[in-house]
Amino acid sequence: MSVGVESPLAPAPGRGKLTGPGIGQGGARAATILRRFGSLIALAALILLNLALTPHFATMQTLSVNLTQICTIVIVGVGMTLVIATGGIDLSVGSLMAIAGALAPGFFTGALFHGTNLYVNIALSIIVPVGVAGLFGLFNGWLVSHFRIQPIIATLVLFIAGRGIAQVWTNGDLQVFKMPEFQAIALGHVLGVPFQVWIMLALVVVSAWILRRTVFGRQILAVGGNEPAARLAGVPVSRVKRLVYVASGLCSGIAGLIVIAMNSAADANLIGMGMELDAIAAVAVGGTLLSGGRATIVGTLIGAMIIQLVRYTLLANGVPDSAALIAKAVLIVFAVWLQRQERA
Repeated sequence: MSVGVESPLAPAPGRGKLTGPGIGQGGARAATILRRFGSLIALAALILLNLALTPHFATMQTLSVNLTQICTIVIVGVGMTLVIATGGIDLSVGSLMAIAGALAPGFFTGALFHGTNLYVNIALSIIVPVGVAGLFGLFNGWLVSHFRIQPIIATLVLFIAGRGIAQVWTNGDLQVFKMPEFQAIALGHVLGVPFQVWIMLALVVVSAWILRRTVFGRQILAVGGNEPAARLAGVPVSRVKRLVYVASGLCSGIAGLIVIAMNSAADANLIGMGMELDAIAAVAVGGTLLSGGRATIVGTLIGAMIIQLVRYTLLANGVPDSAALIAKAVLIVFAVWLQRQERA
């Protein structure tokens, strides 16, 4: 099976160095297997390596720790995958996490809303911040689709200003709280599995289904694969671009709430710091083309797991965290190199 979905309007991928005539049919078959299953093979190899070398790896506690470490990355990565599938990029995700995280405590602490029903307050503390993040995502999409600003520049606006908005809202202060009903979104468990993991899996399943099985999903890939051809085919390119940035904003808002729920505090200075790089790394390692036209939501999940397991393996065996950062950079370079070979 293939974990990726390609644009119906994109030109057939070139064979390049990996599948050229000098390599022959065997090389072409190996290249196809590497493209389709490379991330799964890498993940399986890491799991086997840890089973052999890392003490206490095959435990539910280790599994739970690793899954909770990747939840916010995968949630943000889902939105990032949709954006990158259109040929865009979203640098504002960390700042949108900070905005959502800064807004939420105001509803259950009474600073913004003085309702008497606790569960109404909790619902508003989830719905409103996520909705606001989605509106900021719409602003990104509007800049990209209406003014034709390059996505890296358009989203750089909120990358800079978004965190400033969150800091102004909170006066740069740390908001500490204890609200178990709200914090259940991160700290609660269902069937022994952290609730945030269920949120992550639900987003992965729904987004993968949308990308593979719906007209909107095919439109996303068509825009990223060949935008002029998509326009000629009647695809509403501007609307598609706006919607994927809205989706990225919504995912960022959800991730921001999970972060503050885990920490029992909202710090606008730190929430989501560097998240854009982690999400892009997971997307690239998972097999989504950074140039657009082919995307895999499940691959983003696998990519995040690979990066986390590399870090966990090194730390568990006494290697400093700085080496884990270098290993992550090497993984990204290798993933991009593979994409270039395929497109060559």
